[in-house]
Amino acid sequence: MNHVRSVVRIRTTDEQAARRFRPELQGLRALAVALVVVYHVWFNRVSGGVDVFFLISGFLITGQLFRAAQRGPIQFRPMWGRQIARLLPAAATVLLATAIAGALLLPEARWLQTVREIVASAVFLENWRLTADAVDYAAQHNTASVVQHFWSLSIQVQFYVVWPLLVALVAMVAGRGRQRLRSHLTLTLLGVFVASLVFSVALTITNQPLAYFHSLTRVWEFALGGLLALGIDAIVLAPRLRVVLGWVGVLGLLSCGMVLQVGSVFPGYAALWPTVCAGLVLLAGATGCRHGADRFLSTRTMRYLGDISYSLYLWHWPLLLFVLVAADRETVGLGGGALIIAGSLVLAMLTYHLVEEPVRRARLGVGGQYRVGAVSLIVVLMAAGVWQFVAVVRAGPVAVIGGPDHPGASALLADFSYSGAPEVSALPPMVAVAEDWARMDDWECTPLPAFPALDRCDQPVESPTRRIVLVGDSHAQQYAAALIPIAEERGWQLTSIARGACPFSTASEVDPEDQDCVAWNEAAAEEIAHLRPDAVFTLATRDVRAGLTEQTPPGFVEQWRRMNDLGIPVLAVRDNPRFDHSPPECLQQLGRGAQECGVARDEVLAPVPPYALLPQVPANVRFLDFSDLLCDDRFCPAEVGNVLVYMDSNHVSASYTASMAPMIGQRIDAEMGW
Repeated sequence: MNHVRSVVRIRTTDEQAARRFRPELQGLRALAVALVVVYHVWFNRVSGGVDVFFLISGFLITGQLFRAAQRGPIQFRPMWGRQIARLLPAAATVLLATAIAGALLLPEARWLQTVREIVASAVFLENWRLTADAVDYAAQHNTASVVQHFWSLSIQVQFYVVWPLLVALVAMVAGRGRQRLRSHLTLTLLGVFVASLVFSVALTITNQPLAYFHSLTRVWEFALGGLLALGIDAIVLAPRLRVVLGWVGVLGLLSCGMVLQVGSVFPGYAALWPTVCAGLVLLAGATGCRHGADRFLSTRTMRYLGDISYSLYLWHWPLLLFVLVAADRETVGLGGGALIIAGSLVLAMLTYHLVEEPVRRARLGVGGQYRVGAVSLIVVLMAAGVWQFVAVVRAGPVAVIGGPDHPGASALLADFSYSGAPEVSALPPMVAVAEDWARMDDWECTPLPAFPALDRCDQPVESPTRRIVLVGDSHAQQYAAALIPIAEERGWQLTSIARGACPFSTASEVDPEDQDCVAWNEAAAEEIAHLRPDAVFTLATRDVRAGLTEQTPPGFVEQWRRMNDLGIPVLAVRDNPRFDHSPPECLQQLGRGAQECGVARDEVLAPVPPYALLPQVPANVRFLDFSDLLCDDRFCPAEVGNVLVYMDSNHVSASYTASMAPMIGQRIDAEMGW
């Protein structure tokens, strides 16, 4: 007991007042942003520094709201006005510059997606934009966005909106009294912490990409900061222990990104590492020791870096991405990274002194703060609107695929003779190629009551002559662009059951740890058994890339056997080649006809497909190999018949798939005897 008393004691009122000023906190911000920038630029990894920002935000705003609630009702309008004036002008500056640079530097194929994400970032919903992309099979091809880093700022702003409402509600329930408010708020935040952490762990296990950007999986980090704010003034640690805790926290933060693959295991329980480490630094506080971590964190340099941390975070990511795009590289190297970091620092300092500080020092009043925010938002939205208008104009009118000017896959047939104009532009236009996916907007989509994660989408057809189920990942679903016109011509009804990165199998083929994919496939098989369609259209192989890695997984065959037991025919299609680059972006850079944008056929496709070597194939399976519609005898080009074959590095464009429809229909008839 004596030892415990020497380590922990209750703070006096004077000590509590003295601790309101925390110079080491700015240093902690500086350390967090330095980790984010260095890991992004030099290591192409995630550091966990963003989680530190979340904890600091929870620590600061909870303390402010707790003190405000003691004085009376919380004034929401001025509080939100201050946040708007603090965050929006700098964010708008970066977004406006990014829009201008993007229009000049980004391939046209990335324009529309970037415009959407700039708009989402401007209204602080980028994390939900990315969440939608992560779970939408048609968006799996998206490359890194130049404003992707706004996901964390979006979550923080959403927190700033909701948290004051929560504290005000607790204050209303608690009534008068500092201790009653503290105890009620502590219990509430403890409940929020536990609920959010449990949800975060569960969702990270089942769907990590969704969990990473989901707002509710991060709330516990803010709540942890809030709990620290409510309790930190009540405890004093022995000086030596505080020195130790401070350095443990700093060293833990420095090592987190080295030890953990943050991008693939966070948030979940793994995010406790950086948040607890940051909490230790705050708990250590000002040690008064020249060897303490706070002495390092409180230096003028670290405090200034903390001051510009917001702008530095905003600038470093788009600058890095634009350099990579302009140099056509995947990494920047040591020297290039140093230049990017230096450039980011210069831009951050300019933004801090010319945008952030003038707005902060101006006596705007509440109305003025909202007007500044509105003007900032309008400027960004107008820039995004102009860029989108230019993109739409570039896209031009829709041309006919399969006609004389754009024959597409027909150009690979032996009896083909070109009858179109001598020179025509390729379709789809570069600005629209990344969006060139078979859309099913008018289909009737409903989640299954027994398995809500599975959506079944039915083509609206009255009294169909046949029912075909298209099941699996995006590489199966991309054939909807050919099957839809076939179905419309013949009176068939298509049913789509799709999940990104989850081919129709009894195992999770893309990510062995994704048990949600296994459960989804089980539910999909049960739904097909219930529907009893005339045929199931799915993949026969996967992973067609250089090095002849194509395979027919055992899980595919198991699902075919299951369909065979039910008497359901299976149309299994050979997968298309995958590239280590984006063919349309390559064509835009090197010009149409560039051989470098395609690949030699014998590098990706074996003469005999792997399913032909299987010892026992269920009798219900009919194989479809469209390789001759994607490649000639020796080469798989990026453009055929004035149509771009691919929309990205591994998906066939809807325009080109639609040009394959006549041949696909004939081959289905031949295999099925229809």
